[in-house]
Amino acid sequence: MFLSVFDIFKIGIGPSSSHTMGPMSAANRFLDELKSGDYPRARNARPTALTASLHGSLAFTGVGHGTGRAVILGLCGEAPDTIDPDTMDARVAQVEASGTVSPPGHPSYRFRPVRDLVFDKQHPLPGHPNGLQFSAFDADGQLLLRRVYYSVGGGFVVSEAELEAFKTASPADADVPYPFADAASMLDMAHQSGLSIAAMKRANEDAALSSAGFDRRIDEIWEAMDSCIERGLERDGIMPGGLNVRRRAKAIHESLLEKWQRNDVDPLMANDWLSVFAMAVNEENAAGSRVVTAPTNGAAGVIPAVIKYYLKFTSGAGAADTRNFLLTAAAIGGIIKHRASISGAEVGCQGEVGSASAMAAAGLCAVMGGTPAQIENAAEIALEHHMGMTCDPVAGLVQIPCIERNAFGAVKAVTAASLALKGDGTHAMPLDNCIEAMRQTGLDMSDRYKETSRGGLAVNFPDC
Repeated sequence: MFLSVFDIFKIGIGPSSSHTMGPMSAANRFLDELKSGDYPRARNARPTALTASLHGSLAFTGVGHGTGRAVILGLCGEAPDTIDPDTMDARVAQVEASGTVSPPGHPSYRFRPVRDLVFDKQHPLPGHPNGLQFSAFDADGQLLLRRVYYSVGGGFVVSEAELEAFKTASPADADVPYPFADAASMLDMAHQSGLSIAAMKRANEDAALSSAGFDRRIDEIWEAMDSCIERGLERDGIMPGGLNVRRRAKAIHESLLEKWQRNDVDPLMANDWLSVFAMAVNEENAAGSRVVTAPTNGAAGVIPAVIKYYLKFTSGAGAADTRNFLLTAAAIGGIIKHRASISGAEVGCQGEVGSASAMAAAGLCAVMGGTPAQIENAAEIALEHHMGMTCDPVAGLVQIPCIERNAFGAVKAVTAASLALKGDGTHAMPLDNCIEAMRQTGLDMSDRYKETSRGGLAVNFPDC
């Protein structure tokens, strides 16, 4: 299975790729099967009512992550990459008032969110911590169709039947010029071909998409990331959810601009710029605005922050650098997803912010002239120093500690790239081994610390 740049970086909405974008896409898939009619049923049976249930992490943190709202909108026919965030509340209110959903190309179906959308904390589904089930019934209440889906991180959704194939599929089997399935084979192919990691990844992409089409699409990804930063730097106020967390990026940015204009040198300024860019993105994500999975929504601020930082402080940097950065980052992200996980519900935040930091470190090292060996080293350093990080969001909201955690992930990425560039790529811990250690750590981690908000910071917050 080949993971494209556009599988790793997907435009969608906040606050969560696995808990918002994934469930919305799963609802779309269920509607598509209903519309096709390609399932066993009596000749004249017609679906008139729908139900949905959320399981595992989706049940425990679904309220804070907006999962219920995402399911409702998905059953209205809305998709993560095209929905207008400003219309979402009104659409949900309409469904709650009418007790029906009317997706385009379908009849109206009865769907009463209070009764027909269940947050089932008692019965996890066996395939993955992020499970959800949809059912359709006829007018007599007879079940016509039931489907289980799993939201496996980064907006990826698989059916129950697809899950095992998804787990066992290997990039080494993909019909592309450089089918590296791990960092060791990636380095070997780079050595044999004389190409950079970005060039190999681009060759793989070009096997499926025209060069002009690729440039346009990857530029759109960066434009969406950059627009998210700019929106976050312009907005203030209290974020939704009830924690009364105030946006900080705008005020910090204004302070930095004043120092910039006065040519006031501050030893913390580099970290401040990285942090404010990352926080701007994740404040937008927490507010349910448009973001790009990088590789998830919870970690969406790290890579854009490092790219923005590089473009701001590097003379002559431009679109070619941004493309090479994203290509290199996607290569590393694909390896991590294949060999471990990018899902906080599966391995904790080490798989989200840790993966994002490794990807950003690799991308930055690449555009600063790093060799493939130095790039692999940069990714390993960044991932190694997120090892064991839990996913324990307070009140199930992607706010505390998620927003600040992205800032730290960006700072660690730059530090990792800098350390790697000061060496020749030789190092003791291979990236593949570090990824395997992350996977094992995730398996050993208690479910209380894997996006269920039943441990850690989530249960040590005052009045929460």
